[in-house]
Amino acid sequence: MDLVATPKNPIPLGVSGGYLEGKGSVRLRYARWPSALKERHGTVCIFPGRAEFIEKYFEVVGELRRRGFAVSVLDWRGQGGSGRLMRNSLKGHVRSFADYEDDVARFMNDVALPDCPRPYYALANSMGATVLLKAATQRGCWFSRMVMTAPMLKIAELPMPPRAVSLATTGLSLSGFGKVAVPGGMKEYLANQTFEGNPLTGDHERFLRNLSVAKAAPGLAVGPPTIGWVRSALAAMAAIESDRFPNRLRVPVLMLAAGDDRIVSSKAIEEFANRLKVGAQLLLRGSRHEILQERDLIREQFWAAFDAFVPSAVTSRLGEPVVA
Repeated sequence: MDLVATPKNPIPLGVSGGYLEGKGSVRLRYARWPSALKERHGTVCIFPGRAEFIEKYFEVVGELRRRGFAVSVLDWRGQGGSGRLMRNSLKGHVRSFADYEDDVARFMNDVALPDCPRPYYALANSMGATVLLKAATQRGCWFSRMVMTAPMLKIAELPMPPRAVSLATTGLSLSGFGKVAVPGGMKEYLANQTFEGNPLTGDHERFLRNLSVAKAAPGLAVGPPTIGWVRSALAAMAAIESDRFPNRLRVPVLMLAAGDDRIVSSKAIEEFANRLKVGAQLLLRGSRHEILQERDLIREQFWAAFDAFVPSAVTSRLGEPVVA
């Protein structure tokens, strides 16, 4: 298991990891870290968004470890350091979001449960939150609580109503075009992306830090999604939108929406959160899509909400014993 370090994004100490064999013999990369405190409060499992990779979360890993948590992170199939599903590795493709759900199950059963301390908490971003919401309806859900940043419940800017796009992508997929990339699709952290006008973060330094990782290891990056990916994503979002879905959730959920999100709909997040029996929501004004990659002022609001929602989330004090 090879993690990529750059001068401004060093690998946190104490890492271990490797690869799982996922459905269809796809290799799934993971990494884990112990708590940095002697007083330990369980494990936070991080589930990134579309086109993200473990290395983007090194800063978050350190912040969680200093709160007394062990941390485990998964690279989804088809992105990051996990096995790709197409010959063109820049295409973001998946057969079905059910395959992502299977990735979660294997990650939890083979990595978290055997080697990471209980209780387990989920921290999921964007697409990762879509997958985790489905997992949270299953009996025996692994997580005591889930925190979701900019969950992908509805795409912000579609050329047509979601149902029309769903019908179009289904028809194209059945006609053999499911593996064709969506024209003009989002290109997250590819080497030629510029900060100006980007929809991901308003923090210039963190943007450049993530870009430096993609430049150092171009194989981690993913370009536009395929038509098949869009079809599968819309089907997953439609299932979550159903009237009965919120009542099926078995764990408390904290949803944080980005006030200036141009990728997913913040309004859809608010409407869904209002239907939850057990949960909370917060709108972070001024934040673009990637809340955890944002400016310090926005991130401080995130951590205040996280600390209030997750039991025993405490930051280490100067001089407190730290475990490497």
